[in-house]
Amino acid sequence: MRLHLITVGTPKLAYARMGWDEYTTRLKRYHKVQLSHVAGKTPEAESAAIRKAAGKAPLILLDPRGTQFTSEGLSADLDARALGGTGELAFAVGGPDGHTDELRAAAAALWSLGRLTLPHDLAMVVLAEALYRASTISAGEPYHRG
Repeated sequence: MRLHLITVGTPKLAYARMGWDEYTTRLKRYHKVQLSHVAGKTPEAESAAIRKAAGKAPLILLDPRGTQFTSEGLSADLDARALGGTGELAFAVGGPDGHTDELRAAAAALWSLGRLTLPHDLAMVVLAEALYRASTISAGEPYHRG
């Protein structure tokens, strides 16, 4: 499956750049991965840039209103989407003000990383690591230890 990770901006902190690079590189062992960093001066401009970057791919927004998954649950959800014929998924981490209501309404799904508010840079790393972990679970590999 092709996974398109879309973020508003790039990781700015050194630990986040290292984590983002590490987990997106690992993720490429399991999926075709595309990375897009978009910009916008307003939430509306950011949302427009995200929608354009996603193209026709089903868009999954990271949003606190979304579904929370365990690692196994995320793995199962991704497997089900792949079996359902989804050849590509686009995941988007919004800017500091989040996604617009219009983008949320157009999204295929909303995914919450949890009830805590995470710094933007850290949310990017958590997204990449969670997708990597879910991929190793699907592959039956030992990275995930429950």
